[in-house]
Amino acid sequence: MTKRLLIVDDEPDIRRIIQVSLEEIAGWQVSTAESGSEALVTVKTGHWDAILLDISMPDMNGFDVFHKLQSDPVTQQIPIVLLTAKVQPSDRRRFAQMGVAGVIAKPFNPINISNEVAQTLGWELKP
Repeated sequence: MTKRLLIVDDEPDIRRIIQVSLEEIAGWQVSTAESGSEALVTVKTGHWDAILLDISMPDMNGFDVFHKLQSDPVTQQIPIVLLTAKVQPSDRRRFAQMGVAGVIAKPFNPINISNEVAQTLGWELKP
């Protein structure tokens, strides 16, 4: 069954690069949201296998979005992978304590991002 992912990032180029990479390389269905508030509406529109969530966004940061998703019984089981340039050991400890599924550092390699997502979530990629 095809995986369904939601990408939440305020940068249009980042959303597009990730979307194309995950659709073309992994064959997954990908939707996007450009803000935290849009993500909270979009996530209610169907079943999601994972959410890739940017931390630094203007209207509502990724931490706030994550906490809102965790406080809702409908969305709290969706694995969240953070997209961030903050990858210091102290940041990684904080993220681990939050209970996120994983972290993908920016900048990332568009060719490898589907592998990073699959490894983080324990998914197999189709050959």
